[in-house]
Amino acid sequence: MFARGETILQLMERLAPKHYAVPDDKIGLQVGSVAKEVRRVLVTLDVTPAVIEEAAALGTELIIAHHAVIYRPLAHLRTDTPAGALAASLLRNDIAVYISHTNLDTAEGGINDWMADALELTGRNVLEEVHTDKLYKLVMFVPESHHEAVRTAVFNAGAGWIGNYSHCSFNTEGIGTFLPRDGSEPFIGKQGQMTQAKEIRVETIVPDSAKKKVISAMLKAHPYEEVAYDLYGMDLKGKSFGLGRVGKLPAAESLDQFADRVKKAFQVPFVRMVGDGDKQVRKVAVLGGAGARYVRHAIFAGADVLVTGDIDFHSAQDALAAGLTIIDPGHHAEKIMKPNVAYWLSEQLKNKGYATEVFASKVETEPFQLR
Repeated sequence: MFARGETILQLMERLAPKHYAVPDDKIGLQVGSVAKEVRRVLVTLDVTPAVIEEAAALGTELIIAHHAVIYRPLAHLRTDTPAGALAASLLRNDIAVYISHTNLDTAEGGINDWMADALELTGRNVLEEVHTDKLYKLVMFVPESHHEAVRTAVFNAGAGWIGNYSHCSFNTEGIGTFLPRDGSEPFIGKQGQMTQAKEIRVETIVPDSAKKKVISAMLKAHPYEEVAYDLYGMDLKGKSFGLGRVGKLPAAESLDQFADRVKKAFQVPFVRMVGDGDKQVRKVAVLGGAGARYVRHAIFAGADVLVTGDIDFHSAQDALAAGLTIIDPGHHAEKIMKPNVAYWLSEQLKNKGYATEVFASKVETEPFQLR
C-alpha cells in the first residue's frame, strides 16, 4: 500500500509545522496535486531542470524541496522563460512540489539542529526566536478507577512538561455530581437518578503544539460519555523555537582546525574564513542559509565563531571589528537536509506500513565553482 500525497505532507508538517515559518515565507504545496497515491518521493535542496530529470527517471510523483520554486510573484507563466519552463516540466511529468523552508530551519530536529549535530555542538540554544509555544492549563475530572490511565494518556500525548521535568501534574480528590438525562448512557449511575462519584481533579500543562493530540488522548482514555474538563490560556512562556543554534565544541580548537571541521561536516571543498586562524574557538553559532544579518545575534550570544553562508564584505568587517570570527561554507551547506529528511520521512512511512520509497537527490545544485 502506498501513502497518499496528503498523508506525506501531514508527516512533513509534523516534522516542520507551517506556523514555525517566518512571516511571508513561501512554503507548502507550490506545484501540482497530492490528491493521489505516491510511490516515490525525492528530497532535494533546490528544484532545477536536472533534479526534475532525476525525479522523472525515478518515477517520482512528489518532490520535497527546501528552496521555493515560486518565490517571487509571477506576472505570467510563459514556457519560454526559466520559471515557466520549470513549471511546465513539472506539470508535464505530473510531479508535485512541496516546500519546507524556514519552518524546517526552525523545527527542533530540523536543518539547524542537523548542522549543529554535524559540528558536535552541545548545550544548544536558539540563535533567534521565531515561535514560542503558548501554554495552557488543562483541568480534568476523572473517576478514581481511571485516574492513572487518563493521566498517562495525556502525558504520552505531550502534556505535563515544565522545563526538563515531565509528567508534572497536581491531583486533588473530590466528589463529582451529575444527573443522567434521557438518551444518556452513564458509566456511573442510572438515568434519572442524582449521582455522586469519587473523582480526582487533575491539573497539568499543555503546549499549544500538543493541544489537539492531548485532548484527543484524554477523551479516548476517559470512561465518561461527557467529559468534564477546562482549558485555560496561561501567561507563562512556553518552549521557544527559532533560527540558528548556539552551542559548544567538545574542546577549544584553533579557527584553522575548526574550518577543517566545517569542511568535513558539510562536505564542502572550501570555506571563506574571517579572523585569525590561530584564535581559539569553543562557543559556536551556526545558521543554515544566508546569515549575514545574524552577525549581531551571534555577538550578543557570546559566540566565538559564526558558521553561516552568504557573508558580505561589510558584515565580515563588522564581525572582525567586534571580535567575532566567521566560517562561511556557502548557502549550499543546507544540502545536509537531503539525507536527513529522506531518512526521517522513510522511517515514518515504513512505521505506518506504507511501501512508498523516499530518495535523497544526487544532483549537485551548488551554482558556484572554485577556479
